Amino acid sequence: MSATFQDWMKTIQAGMEADMDAYLPVAGTEPAKLHEAMRYALLGGGKRVRPLLVYAAGALSGADAGVLSRAAAAVEMIHAYSLVHDDMPCMDDDELRRGKPTVHVAYDDATALLVGDALQAQAFLVLAEAASSPSLPAPRQVQMLRLLAHAAGSAGMCGGQAIDLDSVGISLSLEQLERMHQLKTGALLRASVVLGALAGKDLSEQEMTALNVYARAIGLAFQVVDDVLDATADSATLGKTAGKDAADNKPTYVSILGLEPSRALAEQLRLEAHAALAPFGDKALRLRELADLIVQRKA
Repeated sequence: MSATFQDWMKTIQAGMEADMDAYLPVAGTEPAKLHEAMRYALLGGGKRVRPLLVYAAGALSGADAGVLSRAAAAVEMIHAYSLVHDDMPCMDDDELRRGKPTVHVAYDDATALLVGDALQAQAFLVLAEAASSPSLPAPRQVQMLRLLAHAAGSAGMCGGQAIDLDSVGISLSLEQLERMHQLKTGALLRASVVLGALAGKDLSEQEMTALNVYARAIGLAFQVVDDVLDATADSATLGKTAGKDAADNKPTYVSILGLEPSRALAEQLRLEAHAALAPFGDKALRLRELADLIVQRKA
């Protein structure tokens, strides 16, 4: 790979911004307010970690760029919808996201609810339209749609959020906390990795197992680092309200383990992610670099 990691990231991020703009309803079309708010929620911000994971895993399976674009956009739309709903007064009640007012603040609660609903539907529409690629057999496309639906639903992200809401003010064991975040955060990160792999040629059972181990490690690491940053960074750095977990009396890795043990756990998970990629050798460089990014990020 001749490009640096930073250059590779910037290329993917810029490409995703253009692609997602094209995959959304055209600005100004009716209902104009809803379409404007969808664009506000999805475009112009975010690290795009999930699309980056899709592309990095797709490199292992030789996936078609057009299929990767749609898979990456679909998973980012699911992520964006979840943030819109999470920020609403009935959930986390937050006013800042990615350094700008949350959707319900910039618009209103009803519009934010519809934005989340519409982005979720748009995600599956975008992924379904990958059928136009001759490199994606219909059974594989159905497998990808099923994977994304499972990761987003009650057995994945939504289930994890439900457990999170029910856990406010309650002491959880480390195992219970891990289970919650395997669903709330980890399921969609795992789906990103596996979608990229499924977008190309078949990988061996050993290779798919390795990717699942990698995805589990980075999924947990992402949340551990989020908890550390929530406890240590300021709102300007995070682009969202800092210290909210403690203020809301939510169980976190920091509240259960402490700050330094949480940092040590994140590092352990980073090393586990690296080790899982051994079957791929140098081909998995971008996935290794993304594991480093997830654990070593400052925001």
